[in-house]
Amino acid sequence: MAKGKVEFGLTLANRGVLIGITTVEQMLEMTGIAEASKVYDWVWVGDSILAKPRLEAITLLSAVAARTKRLRMGPACMASMALRNPIVLAYQWASLDLISGGRTVLVACTGLGSADLQGNEARAFGMERKDRAPRMEEQIEILKRLWTEDSVSYNGKYYSFEGVTIEPKPAQKPRPPIWTAHAHRGMPKLIERARRRTARLADGYMAANGHPAEYQETVTAIQGHMKEYGRDPGTLDTGLYYNININENRQFAFEESTKFLNAYYMTNFKPEVVKSWLAYGTPEQCIARLREYKEIGIGMITMRLTAWDQMGQLRRCIEEVLPYV
Repeated sequence: MAKGKVEFGLTLANRGVLIGITTVEQMLEMTGIAEASKVYDWVWVGDSILAKPRLEAITLLSAVAARTKRLRMGPACMASMALRNPIVLAYQWASLDLISGGRTVLVACTGLGSADLQGNEARAFGMERKDRAPRMEEQIEILKRLWTEDSVSYNGKYYSFEGVTIEPKPAQKPRPPIWTAHAHRGMPKLIERARRRTARLADGYMAANGHPAEYQETVTAIQGHMKEYGRDPGTLDTGLYYNININENRQFAFEESTKFLNAYYMTNFKPEVVKSWLAYGTPEQCIARLREYKEIGIGMITMRLTAWDQMGQLRRCIEEVLPYV
């Protein structure tokens, strides 16, 4: 990711196949349009298994990889990561990276948001909800080693194995980047732990929402911790997982986005949460909102189109908004 330049990503609504928003073919067609455009550099998908079912992330990314040659790709938040066996995941991701010609980024996420408040999904996989974050930390360590070493042995709290080699290795050398995704708000102890996890283990940081000042505060904190761990804070890639709805009727854009996100996440978001996670209104209003994030130095902004007219919104982004941010 080029420093000092903001790049844009298209977030495919892969849960939309269940709630009448999109189809598999339309998502792949949209990917092709983004690939041919001059404004998109990335395509991202969502991820969940049981908490918020959808078209499976790695499978969809394989189809995206086969349809594209330029766009980089990954899960904007791999919420199911802690549920996945790290050896199998390392193998799958190495294959995906080869299929794509080295264009993948894995965004690790604990999935501890509204997806699994009661821990039902975790228990279905034989674990407790509280173990998702420490499991993910071990997984990141394991993936890094399996992608760069042969005959790997590991002895952790959750995973132990001896003499494992993953072949073929990923296309990217030394390995595909691993980012982490976490929130700006919440219990201070948990936020601090997440920031330190990113500073210690990750190549980049992806935020899901929050006002520009909150995002900047989080990135500054992570970079400060990177110095403590002897890492160069200038190497941290930064991304924002956002939403957009372009409509001259701003109130309609907000209401449609609220309906969309509530259906997508099976919840009822408060208006202030939706507003903190959305560029909406006329092209000029959307441009102004996105510029606020560009000005604080975010390297990549990926946007889900929170409207039922997915194709129309995509074309408006390409023609009326993104070139002017």
